[in-house]
Amino acid sequence: MTDLKVFRRDEDDRDVELRGSTVTLEVDLQRRVEAGMEEMLGIRFLASEYPTGPWHRGRIDTLGLDENNAPVVIEYKKGSDSGVMSQAVSYLSWLDSAHHEFEALVKEALGAEAAEAIDWRNPRMVCIAASFSHHDRVAVHRLRERIDLVRYRVFDGGLLSLLLIESAAGTPSHAPARRQRRQRQLTADASQGRRPGVGVTSGAAPACLQDLYAELDEALTVWGEVEVAALRHYIAYRRMVNLASVVFRAKHEVILVYLRVDPETVELEEGFSRDMRGIGHLGTGDLEVRIASPDDLEKAGALIRRAFEAA
Repeated sequence: MTDLKVFRRDEDDRDVELRGSTVTLEVDLQRRVEAGMEEMLGIRFLASEYPTGPWHRGRIDTLGLDENNAPVVIEYKKGSDSGVMSQAVSYLSWLDSAHHEFEALVKEALGAEAAEAIDWRNPRMVCIAASFSHHDRVAVHRLRERIDLVRYRVFDGGLLSLLLIESAAGTPSHAPARRQRRQRQLTADASQGRRPGVGVTSGAAPACLQDLYAELDEALTVWGEVEVAALRHYIAYRRMVNLASVVFRAKHEVILVYLRVDPETVELEEGFSRDMRGIGHLGTGDLEVRIASPDDLEKAGALIRRAFEAA
């Protein structure tokens, strides 16, 4: 559904539809999203109105780093967007030529560890506009770039809605050589039984967990359209933001699932669920769920549904 309807219960206990509108100034939308973009989009803010130099001749509305450590370019349009395709290609082209510049921004804003963790394989373009044409929605799937089209509306009472109406996963490129060397070292450590500093997962489940993972994958995607991305250290399941991160522990024959669920709203169970706030772990999500059997997966079903709805 691309038209979000919002209703308010009136004093006569009737549902009255709130009519959405667009912002008066484009910058108002930009400033509001930038102030809350980690909560809204799962993206950490880096810079605003960033110049791309004499060749690309533009100013990127917002630069950020998403929860999966991918660089993100965000553009805002007050009304309908008629130039998202060319803009996406131009700005992502600049990003591809400005790795060191972008890494310096990340290091300054988020620290050296975040800069080292940047995943350059598949940067994102997020375009937020009042509406998109049918041709825009079709065209994003013909490009190799990763592009999200997000429709916005503002309502009385300070309400802002963001609706992901189209998303193209893009075609990942090869990671820079130094990142490839680091990944090969991590993989070698794991294969020799050494515990690496940040852990290793693969894009596919280990043989002992393949059947269980197939059922988990179905449970994570059954409620609607979900993008699945096999990243360097975990598998991300994403809508507007990550709903879950999956990590394999072959030695213990268990799958760890980190869900976008507030642990304070869950009755935690020893050996099954754990509050991960303040505890470093791979991927995103504050609630850890351990899946070692079909019974565990069945027990996790309601939590997975909540994570899907929260994303």
